[in-house]
Amino acid sequence: MDLSRRAAELDAADPIAHFRSLFEGSDSDLVYLDGNSLGRPLRAVRSRLDEFVTGAWGSGLIRSWDEEWMELPFAVGDRIGVLALGAAPGQTVVADSTSVMLYKLLRAAVDRQQALDPARCEIVVDEANFPTDRYLVEGIAAERGLDLRWLTPSPELSTEQVTAALGPRTAVVLLSHITYQSGQIADVAAITAAAHRAGALVLWDLCHSAGAVPIELDRWQVDLAVGCTYKYLNGGPGSPAFGYVAVRHQAALRQPLQGWMGHAEPFVMGPGYRPADGMRRFLTGTPPVLAMQPLIAFLDVFADAGIEAVRAKGVALTEFAIAISDELLAPLGVQVGSPRAAADRGNHVLLRHPRMREVTAALWQRDVIPDFREPDGLRIGLSPLSTSFAEVARGLSVVAELLTARLM
Repeated sequence: MDLSRRAAELDAADPIAHFRSLFEGSDSDLVYLDGNSLGRPLRAVRSRLDEFVTGAWGSGLIRSWDEEWMELPFAVGDRIGVLALGAAPGQTVVADSTSVMLYKLLRAAVDRQQALDPARCEIVVDEANFPTDRYLVEGIAAERGLDLRWLTPSPELSTEQVTAALGPRTAVVLLSHITYQSGQIADVAAITAAAHRAGALVLWDLCHSAGAVPIELDRWQVDLAVGCTYKYLNGGPGSPAFGYVAVRHQAALRQPLQGWMGHAEPFVMGPGYRPADGMRRFLTGTPPVLAMQPLIAFLDVFADAGIEAVRAKGVALTEFAIAISDELLAPLGVQVGSPRAAADRGNHVLLRHPRMREVTAALWQRDVIPDFREPDGLRIGLSPLSTSFAEVARGLSVVAELLTARLM
């Protein structure tokens, strides 16, 4: 394969290639293959932040709370819901970090299930889940005196494996829509339906899928979901997470971090806590208004592109990466650690080799930026709106060069 020519052909035929110029650094020689950890910033963010500082913050000052900011967590949440989650308005809120949102919704779900049936004392979770999810579920189990049922992927977690673990003791299932290491896509609809038949609730982690693949939370009858906004939603480092609670559950769930912003009458500031109706009850403290500005800017771009076009390019990028790996890297001992079928794979690809840790360090020195995942995985995250096929070709060619040098 003539990689440069093939990449040029794919870039020329790409219907959303023009979006790449909207991102900072897209015209540099740096090869960025880590969009599933942190998305590139939009160039428009600089002017948006300047306007925010001089306008809503600098001139509006505290008046901006009444004019816009109090409702911003719900307005932005609803936009994420409609554009990226398949969620009708009134079910998504932008608030805290991913970890805090996971804690609040998982604790609320566990407590509700226990109140309905104390025999439901088990949380189902898999060993391949992201560390935060695993650590949080361990802490909540210890707090509430619950048991954990750990599932071991072999090599991937199947719907049948999850279904077999469900029973009358299951309170909540916590899983990721897309696995953070391999990029495997779970069958959300089938697993959620199986959990419901067993009387359990499911909390889905959407960190590696929101903004990358089509999601239909309402149609899939999902109960709860949480996701970050700094990966494929390009909200910036530490940008606030979103939480989704299906409207049918909102009145029954009481989140554990009771703060003034989630009170039914926050400005009365009286004694006792009374949760607000709707998604406001899942707020705790003052909304991160400043941190939402880059996210708001990106949602305009995302709306123009559309999730179907984003997904189509994500498939093409990962297919191209796997084809390059098969030709250049497989002869050097590299194995593809992600599903081969596009329908089973998100927008990142795991490439496995015993020397990948040192290769990753050397790549960074060459301005090729993937990331490393224990024990031997080079993970390349391909963000469709900002990643070109030429970047993928250049980056993986350098991987082949570095591996060859180390194996000689």
